[in-house]
Amino acid sequence: MFVFNKKTNLLERRELNYPLQDVKEPNLFRNLYSYTEVPKVAFNHRIVPIDMPDEIWITDTTFRDGQQSREPYSVEQIVHIYELLNKLGGPKGIIRQSEFFIYTKKDQEAVYKCLEKGYKFPEVTTWIRASKSDFELVKSIGIKETGILVSCSDYHIFYKMNMTRREIIDHYINIISECIDMGIKPRCHFEDITRADFYGFVVPFASELMKLSEKTGVPVKIRACDTMGYGVTFPGSVLPRSVQGIIYGLHHHAGVPKELIEWHGHNDFYKAVSNASYAWLYGACGINTSLFGIGERTGNTPLEAMVIEYAQLRGTLDGMDTTVITELAEYFQNEIGYNIAPNTPFAGSEFNVTRAGIHADGLLKNEEIYNIFDTEKLLNRPCRIAVSKTSGLAGIAHWVNTYYNLTEDAAYDKKHPVIEAIKLWVDEQYDEGRVTAIGDKELYKVSKRIIDNFNKGKND
Repeated sequence: MFVFNKKTNLLERRELNYPLQDVKEPNLFRNLYSYTEVPKVAFNHRIVPIDMPDEIWITDTTFRDGQQSREPYSVEQIVHIYELLNKLGGPKGIIRQSEFFIYTKKDQEAVYKCLEKGYKFPEVTTWIRASKSDFELVKSIGIKETGILVSCSDYHIFYKMNMTRREIIDHYINIISECIDMGIKPRCHFEDITRADFYGFVVPFASELMKLSEKTGVPVKIRACDTMGYGVTFPGSVLPRSVQGIIYGLHHHAGVPKELIEWHGHNDFYKAVSNASYAWLYGACGINTSLFGIGERTGNTPLEAMVIEYAQLRGTLDGMDTTVITELAEYFQNEIGYNIAPNTPFAGSEFNVTRAGIHADGLLKNEEIYNIFDTEKLLNRPCRIAVSKTSGLAGIAHWVNTYYNLTEDAAYDKKHPVIEAIKLWVDEQYDEGRVTAIGDKELYKVSKRIIDNFNKGKND
């Protein structure tokens, strides 16, 4: 079928026939995944075009995948985090949905309390096992959409499900049809898509789901799950590892509308954020994330990272309140007791802290030289200096001015007697064998004493 694309002003072939390949033996892509070796990246030099959707958004799995790798949140914690997600997502609801478990009474209580908030965004959705009793539970709560696990690699089909490809598709279609019959919109989680036979199983299966959607009039979402983090974004890389190939193929070969495509990535190979960004660029409207990347094994795509990626790609925050990232980080650390690595971008306690004296001198002259953007305005986090033996006068002056919120004429120059006196104390610490950086509380006590003595002497 040929379709005129208004974006490219060209006729494009948008639908090809990819029949199911019902193989007798599983295709495990041993040429890429030998298991006893690091996975390989191969190339066929086939390039697909960037195809950014008109609208993109973020979805959240903090209360589902994010709870699979840590102690469960309390009901109160879930509700508070949900409130902050609403605030962070802004009036346009860039954080579109949040995904919940509903198996325990505690899970259900949390869902009810979040629904009572009456927020349009994030919409409360669930993740369930594929059973009629679970569908009935979802419907009784009043949830409109649920995620359903539909594993799509032969690793899962043959070894976990003990079925053939034809059998598993028939099984999945029956379950999804039952979900639709119950009045619930299905979100199909294509687990392990980066080890799946894309043209032999993924496209035929997705095509059948689109036919089911057309027949019933109910949208069927497809979440492309890079369960093991194998996805890559190298131009011309081969499927099933190519992120852009997966997204392009789902849209152009299986006929899945962009608004029904969502990417869910893991960070096993340090590629979660770049893979998610490419999924957006090549046609997925939704990116599934969790706060601070908390999730199975190495974690999911960090929600806060995609908030910033959104702004970089769109040139606007579209009403998102990024200061909430700091509020959430402080809540996780101080109230929940979750340790965020200090150097975590945008959220760690030291992500915009510098220790090098030469950098501190630059910051003192012009903050833009060594700060990524106005972190005080956008994240409520002024850039800071950690004082150590390499900080120098400039570093100490910057720390004092930042800590005491001194600006313009009130700020201390690096040649001020107060700064020189503090520097003398710092040098004495390291001359005596100290090897650690000096913490804020310790430096505050020393600096306050020196400032008080200076002011007293000046007044005398």
